[in-house]
Amino acid sequence: MNLSPTDLSPDEQRLQAEVRTFLDDRLPSGSYRLNLGIGGCDPEFSRDLARRGWVGMAISPEYGGHGRSAVDRLVVVEQLLARGAPVGYHWIADRQSGPIIERYGSEAQKRELLPGIARGELSFSIGMSEPDAGSDLASLRSHARRDGDRWLLNGTKIWTTGAAEATHILGLFRTSEDRYGGLTQFVIPCDTPGVTISPIVFIDGSSDFCEVSFDDAGLGDEHRLGEVGDGWAQNTGELVLERGGVDRWMSMFPFIEHWANEISPHDHSAQADLGTITARMWALRGLSLSIARLVDDGRSPVTEAAMVKELATRWEADCVRFAARHLGREADLTSPDPWESTLARAMLVSPSWTIRGGTNEILRNVVAKGLART
Repeated sequence: MNLSPTDLSPDEQRLQAEVRTFLDDRLPSGSYRLNLGIGGCDPEFSRDLARRGWVGMAISPEYGGHGRSAVDRLVVVEQLLARGAPVGYHWIADRQSGPIIERYGSEAQKRELLPGIARGELSFSIGMSEPDAGSDLASLRSHARRDGDRWLLNGTKIWTTGAAEATHILGLFRTSEDRYGGLTQFVIPCDTPGVTISPIVFIDGSSDFCEVSFDDAGLGDEHRLGEVGDGWAQNTGELVLERGGVDRWMSMFPFIEHWANEISPHDHSAQADLGTITARMWALRGLSLSIARLVDDGRSPVTEAAMVKELATRWEADCVRFAARHLGREADLTSPDPWESTLARAMLVSPSWTIRGGTNEILRNVVAKGLART
């Protein structure tokens, strides 16, 4: 494992300042609302970012992107999430679908999809988990069967983030009985006949997650991403992009900022807890920045990304736990006090954070196996 300390270069610091200035003008104060899934979803805001070159940053210029580094993208995303910006429409496509399509897609797929992602026009969701296959993803049962020059997709995906807003789903399907070598990825337009998307309403009233059913959904072979049977390896690389960046944990920053504004200058216990949370956040930022440098060096830091996601998940839970113990009463979701209602909402949704992107138990296994190989 190699996570060397690093910091932002002068050019990266200038980009950071540019994004901050934009957000000062673009986002009203008090617009943040803690969200369980992808956060606010505003297609026009996504297109505005794209016009400034802040969506599809890592996509090559020949496909409509900007050829920027993973660190440049981290700088932009960090500032957006710190302000609670409504990035949900383009988030998944920008973070992982675009890079995976550029790496494994056909030339036709790249030219069809990547420019739309870079313009903030296409929105992606990820079809991985199933009712009986979450942590043990390789046991998934949704299958794709060849029918002449087409594929027929059948099965059910669940906890599919943002599917109700998405234009496409990047789905993992079984194409043979081989546990790992029998999985293949497909790029699925959400309006494909036979695809049914049903939002799932959670305890806090949000519905970012969906159940997606496939009933003989027919796709031409041009929708297959990569080679038949390469889906597991492609999916593993995709999860590095999901787990290791600031995307996974920086959305808690507005929560911490709100909590800090509520703490009395005489409440030394709360100040100590806030200091602990802030120090751990700064350490997470350093780890995420180091992972971005590794990605820019052409490496695939699977073990490092899993470690950061596990550390970040426990940190997120502690943010809520520490804040709750200083409220002095049970937080009420219906309270007119914005801080109390935000805290109550966080207490409802925070248990799910140990599941999304891989459970802590699975992540620890990934880290242990990765360290054993080094």
